[in-house]
Amino acid sequence: MRRTNSQSRFFAALVSAAAVACALGTASAQPKPTPAPAGEDEIEMDGDEPATGVDEGEIEMDGEGQPEPDLATDLATTTDDAVKLDTTTREVKPVSWKDIVVVMRKPFLKLGRTDLMPFLATTMNDNMVRHVGAGAQINYYLTDVLSVGVEGQYFAKNFREPFDLVGRQARRLPTVNKYNFAAALNFHYVPVYGKFAVLDKHLIHWETYFTAGVGITQSEIIPRDPRYDAFTNILITPNVGASMRFFLFKWLTVNVGIRDYIFVDKFEPTDRMTYTSASSAKDHADTAFINNVMFQLGVSFWIPPSFEYTTFR
Repeated sequence: MRRTNSQSRFFAALVSAAAVACALGTASAQPKPTPAPAGEDEIEMDGDEPATGVDEGEIEMDGEGQPEPDLATDLATTTDDAVKLDTTTREVKPVSWKDIVVVMRKPFLKLGRTDLMPFLATTMNDNMVRHVGAGAQINYYLTDVLSVGVEGQYFAKNFREPFDLVGRQARRLPTVNKYNFAAALNFHYVPVYGKFAVLDKHLIHWETYFTAGVGITQSEIIPRDPRYDAFTNILITPNVGASMRFFLFKWLTVNVGIRDYIFVDKFEPTDRMTYTSASSAKDHADTAFINNVMFQLGVSFWIPPSFEYTTFR
């Protein structure tokens, strides 16, 4: 049986419609997938859920959600919750001024104490006659840096080599005087205080003090001709000097210093044969300005031998 073209087209359209209907039925019959619970292998995008709290594992920034610090609130807070010290098992000492140390105290005080110092001295600038002196000082300290005192010393002379060489070579005898004793009223001032280490183990404290005073000195001429009598002079003697003191104990110090005793001395006149008597020779004596520079070494004994601080540290 022969089919026409119109019939063939009808059967082709029918087959196509049946295929489409079959495909739609299969898709509607498949079950819908069940959504997974939140938080299990699900990637949540920003904005999916409103943030109602802090999730576990979330990083918190400093200060987030905390109140601002307030000094007035902290000061007003009661201290009932503070940890209290256990005073039953150890002794609690009260705080006082003695427990507050600002500057180290000086290991030696001189205020109101007396310095008794025997010393030895020798001439430093006389090339004809060397004088060796033995004496003592008594000084009372009005403050820790200022004192007033008296001193006295006795001298012994010995001729040095140039004294004989001048007579032998120049055929002339030198004109020299010797000193017998001296006394003075002195003032001492201490501007410098320090310390140094000995072998990095022991500390030695020291101070420098300056001296100024006025007194008298007795000088005596040494006649060039032994047949003539000698005469003596009482000379007004200002003195200045600088010394160092080393502290060994509370009652003992060692002192070294240089003093310059200044005076105008009277010497035997050059024409002594004209003035044979001592009084006439003294009236016609030659004068000269003298600086008698002496090195002194002494040991000080302090009275009372100890001291106490009366002020706070």
